[in-house]
Amino acid sequence: MECCERLTELEAMTDEVLTCQQVAMVLKASPATIHMQAMECPEKLGFPVIVMGSRVKIPRRAFIMFLKGVGRGEKIETL
Repeated sequence: MECCERLTELEAMTDEVLTCQQVAMVLKASPATIHMQAMECPEKLGFPVIVMGSRVKIPRRAFIMFLKGVGRGEKIETL
């Protein structure tokens, strides 16, 4: 599946949070690596995460904006 197709799927979702596994598919990374980074130093990921005990959730809208490059000195519009 192409990256654009995955992005379109994310945009069509109604869930407000994503799992490390869903994000890993888009970034072509290991879910365990994303989880570990979120636990140890989340600011290095480049997108916001929610850590609750041993659980990690990623806000879907913020992740989509990260993928599109929004927020790097640009005005962020509502989705």
